[in-house]
Amino acid sequence: MRKKSIYSVILIVAFWAVGSGIVLAEELALLTWKGYAPVNLVEKFQKETGITVKVTYSNNEEMIAKLRATRGAGFDLAQPSQDRISSVQQQFKIYQPIDLSKIDSKQIIPSMLEAVKQNTMVDGKPHAVPFCWGTSGLVVNRKFAPNATDYSDLLNAFYNGRISYRLKRPTLIALAFAAGENPFAKYSNEKDYEELMNRIGTAMIAAKPFVKSYWTNGDALLESMRSGEVHLAMAWDGAGWKLHAEDPNIDFVAPRSGALGWIDTFAIPAKAKNVKAAYKWINFMLRPENAAAFTNAEKYGTASNGANQYLDASVRANFERCFPMRHIANIKWYPPVPAKLESIEGKTLDKVKAAQ
Repeated sequence: MRKKSIYSVILIVAFWAVGSGIVLAEELALLTWKGYAPVNLVEKFQKETGITVKVTYSNNEEMIAKLRATRGAGFDLAQPSQDRISSVQQQFKIYQPIDLSKIDSKQIIPSMLEAVKQNTMVDGKPHAVPFCWGTSGLVVNRKFAPNATDYSDLLNAFYNGRISYRLKRPTLIALAFAAGENPFAKYSNEKDYEELMNRIGTAMIAAKPFVKSYWTNGDALLESMRSGEVHLAMAWDGAGWKLHAEDPNIDFVAPRSGALGWIDTFAIPAKAKNVKAAYKWINFMLRPENAAAFTNAEKYGTASNGANQYLDASVRANFERCFPMRHIANIKWYPPVPAKLESIEGKTLDKVKAAQ
């Protein structure tokens, strides 16, 4: 009897609010990375829609943990990296398929949309759409290395003593692509992948005398390029752009065989309460002028098709110079990594490190 009375009161209040022109508070619970929900855009969205955005900052590991603990409840929208979705979804079922009919696909760069669709496919359905991206490739001092165009130059005796890169898996992947292989296509065959990594490792050992340093600290790498100690490195696009602002001779170069790219996405948790608001936020953030506001603040590229025209001049110059559409279409986006392959890569890197 008591429950019935409470329910009746709720209905009366709701009808009164509607009749009085009062909109009951609507909320979007967003689980995202720091910087991905700028205050100015949150305020703009709230003004446009009347939906309050409640932001919780996180990272890939925490997102998975939070959604696993609640079986996909507690949040309406999350922003995991695209290579951290399909395997998690297969195991824990914490996301729901994306309804692409509710996405303004014309706002999204086609190659990125297709990459995320394929890399987040579970049971024949995509589980995310792209939001922002970044890459690693070459950072080159054109004064001393004017002809460096691909990762293979990291093994080139011409740059003896002036080369730097990390002893990490992206370097192995990059050198495989430069050798004409597609390492991602070999993920399903452990034997073939191990054979490929052995070949890449052997090449790296042979070229080890040419390496100035295996960098582990990004600031130290920047300083080595500023000083002229290093002429050619494998590093992130943002590092190259930072150096270019100081010295026009130094810049990021998208390698001929393709920059290696990460994409952070929009994915809807399995038990999201306000799915409608989630789709509104996705379309809002991918609207070119809004996506550009994000990029101007954070310097990450977005998947928004047309955002470049709204970018600050210096930011736009970086993308236009280094990432015309043909280079974006050639980016090699990281797919999910089978667990066994990481141990193969680790063994290869250990051999390179130990080689005299």
